[in-house]
Amino acid sequence: MGRYRPPRPRGSRYITPEGEQALRAELHQLWKVERPQVTATVHEAAKNGDRSENGDYIYGKRRLREIDSRVRFLNKRLDELEVVDRAPADTARIFFGAWVDLEDDDGEEICWRIVGPDEFDLRAGKLSMDSPLARSLMGKSVDDEVVVHSPSGEQHYFVTAIRYTD
Repeated sequence: MGRYRPPRPRGSRYITPEGEQALRAELHQLWKVERPQVTATVHEAAKNGDRSENGDYIYGKRRLREIDSRVRFLNKRLDELEVVDRAPADTARIFFGAWVDLEDDDGEEICWRIVGPDEFDLRAGKLSMDSPLARSLMGKSVDDEVVVHSPSGEQHYFVTAIRYTD
């Protein structure tokens, strides 16, 4: 069996202003701070002679490849992203950037913000718009029932609130 893996499908190209700012900060950190430090470390390690057994050199070169790969990805991704910085015309329905309060069958409340795939963070309550739950939420209004089909079975939620500000 070969090592070929088909390319992952591209995520949606929408992002919030906070998400774009975070990606730009990561790009700046990698390119202006980390890469010069690693380059200096590799340069010093290369002066020590035999590079085949020089850990600093080997791991430094590996880290440089990782940084360069991530920088290339971020540059391409930032060029194709579309920043959504305003609420939609119909704020009574769920669209990108909405904060959504849901109630499950047990009466537990959950709050999610629908964001782009580049900025989702489940611990922070940010749900990717490409996820099954977010796809089922799109276009719904308050008091609508949402059914999500997941590997663990069907899950039912009721939309209790929608807002477009923190």
